Amino acid sequence: MSVARAFFKRDLSLALSYRLSFLMQIGGIFFSVTLFYFLAQLFGTALVPQLEQYGGDYFSFVLIGLAFSGYMGLSLSSFAQSIREGQMMGTLEIMLLSPTRLSAILLSSTLWSYLLTTVRVLVYLLLGVLVFSFSLNQANFLTALVILVLSITSFSGIGILSAALVLIVKKGDPVAWALGGASSLLAGVYYPITVLPDWLEPISRFLPLTYALDGMRMAMLKGVSLYDVRFDILALLGFTVVLTPLAFLVFRKALKRAKIEGSLIQY
Repeated sequence: MSVARAFFKRDLSLALSYRLSFLMQIGGIFFSVTLFYFLAQLFGTALVPQLEQYGGDYFSFVLIGLAFSGYMGLSLSSFAQSIREGQMMGTLEIMLLSPTRLSAILLSSTLWSYLLTTVRVLVYLLLGVLVFSFSLNQANFLTALVILVLSITSFSGIGILSAALVLIVKKGDPVAWALGGASSLLAGVYYPITVLPDWLEPISRFLPLTYALDGMRMAMLKGVSLYDVRFDILALLGFTVVLTPLAFLVFRKALKRAKIEGSLIQY
């Protein structure tokens, strides 16, 4: 907990020194929500078959996608970004050679980012409710919370793999780039995956974001129980069980190699 507090205080201090950046992010959220609200007006009251299972409203569908896909992007980039910043600032070697556990360093370094992303999600939802008539009357927040926790843990495994790659190659992160792009295109952020071609839709089943958004939409828009989204939960749990230990194993091996080569301070 002391390590977590230290990382949090550091990141909070940095964030407070760049207040304009936060305000610009809020402005960007308002712009995105407004844009998709007016796009949704093109549908009018027409029923779109692919949206029926989510309530039939495109704006509500895409709002959930915009809000909660941010956790995917954060998990893919935050661990690697923390490693990269440590390399640039010259603090990485000190942190990784300290007696602090590796898992504590990696997880603590992203606490502030996850808190900030949660604030952005709340801003998305508040804008939807207060300005654009988005309704949360049917939301099942317990189901949504379980889906969210499993989503973050499954995404984080991929993010730690990306951080391991940064330790080795020092620059660039093809893992985050490839998975981020594939998830935006195939995981149903902006449209249901059922509109994808028959040969492309099965590929989306290999992306954890697909199950995260499906479960989250069913929980927030339809108020379903945990049992009703059991397949999404099992899929996310499977990604977590496989990716998390694999990611830490790969990161430890990458760290060991970097120590042997003496390249921790190189960037």
